[in-house]
Amino acid sequence: MMNPNTINEHFDQKYGKAGTKSRTNFEQNAELYLIAELIRDKRKEAKMTQQDLADKLNVNRTYISKLERTVGDVRVSTLRRIVEVGLGGTLDIRVKL
Repeated sequence: MMNPNTINEHFDQKYGKAGTKSRTNFEQNAELYLIAELIRDKRKEAKMTQQDLADKLNVNRTYISKLERTVGDVRVSTLRRIVEVGLGGTLDIRVKL
């Protein structure tokens, strides 16, 4: 196996070419991880515990914990509530076809 020169070459070698099932799965998991990190960082910046955020959203603390650990998918409606109601931000989603 060759040493990759770029991050995309590394991903091609490790997860398959763009568009393959394994690469798509990796990319989706990476996006979930980034969302989870953003939620955790913004929650901490707001000096909120997981319980504080859960109380604002009327959910269990374990649900917030699972989101921050990327256990399962998050629905867009749930993400919107977390961002807008829980953290006071806005959620922008862009779709390119």
